[in-house]
Amino acid sequence: MGTATNYVLGELRTFRAQLGLSQDDFGRTIGYSGSHVSSVETGGRPPTREYMKAIDDQHDTGERFGRMLRELARLDATPAWLREWIEFEREAATLRWFELAYVPGLLQTERYARATLAGGRFTADEVERIVASRLERQAILGRDRPPQLIAVVDEAVLRRPVLDQPGLMAEQLDHLVAVATQEHVQLHVVPVDAGMYLGLAGQFIIAELPDGTRVAHADNQLSAQIVDASTDIARLARTWEIVRNEALPRRQSTVLIKEVAKSWT
Repeated sequence: MGTATNYVLGELRTFRAQLGLSQDDFGRTIGYSGSHVSSVETGGRPPTREYMKAIDDQHDTGERFGRMLRELARLDATPAWLREWIEFEREAATLRWFELAYVPGLLQTERYARATLAGGRFTADEVERIVASRLERQAILGRDRPPQLIAVVDEAVLRRPVLDQPGLMAEQLDHLVAVATQEHVQLHVVPVDAGMYLGLAGQFIIAELPDGTRVAHADNQLSAQIVDASTDIARLARTWEIVRNEALPRRQSTVLIKEVAKSWT
C-alpha cells in the first residue's frame, strides 16, 4: 500500500479505538462484518469509497474519511482514481475481465496504452504517470503465483484502427497471441456475428480474492467505480456468464486474433 493509504488506515484504527468499539461492534454500526473491518484496518483490502461513506454517514464525521482518502491519494504515485482497484488487483486469485472498447490494461503494449490516452483528456505528465502505472500493474502476471486471468473482448477491439500509428495494432495483437499461450491467461473473443448481447452495456472486471470475496470494477468517462455490494456483484457475475457464453473457445479465439493481426500488416 502507498503511504497515503497507510496513513488513512492508521486514522481508521485510531477512530474506532476512540469510540471504544471492537471490530465486530464497529462493523455493525456501518453495515459491514467484523472480519471486513479487520481486513481493512490491517491492509488486507483497501477502504473503498462506499466503506468510507458508511463511516462518515453513521458517525457524523463531516466526510472526514472520504475527504482524507481523496486528498491523501494525491501523495501516492498511482493514479488516484485507480488506486483502490489496483490493490484488489494485486491480491486477486482470479480476474474475470470483459472489455468492449479496449484491450484489457494488463495485456496492453506500451504504444497501445499511450494511444488509449490520446485526445487531450490528460496532460503529458498525466499520460506518463498513467502509462507507467499500467505497465507496472502487468507485473502480477509474471510473478511466481500469478492470478488466473480470464479476459473476454469484443471483436471490435481487435479491428478498431489507431490512426497515424502504423504497425501498432499488429504489434498489439501479436502480443495478445504470445500472452495467451500462458497457462494462467485465458483470452476469448466475442465474434461480430454474435449480434446484440448483454456485454454491449459496458466493460467490467470481477476480482476474486484468496478468501473467496469478490469485488468488481467498472469505469466511465469521468471516474472508476468499485462495487462490493453482494447484490451488485451477483448481478455482474450473472452478466459475466452470459457474456462468456457468447465468446469463442480459447483456441478459436486465438485463431481469430491471428487472422485479424495479419490484416494489420
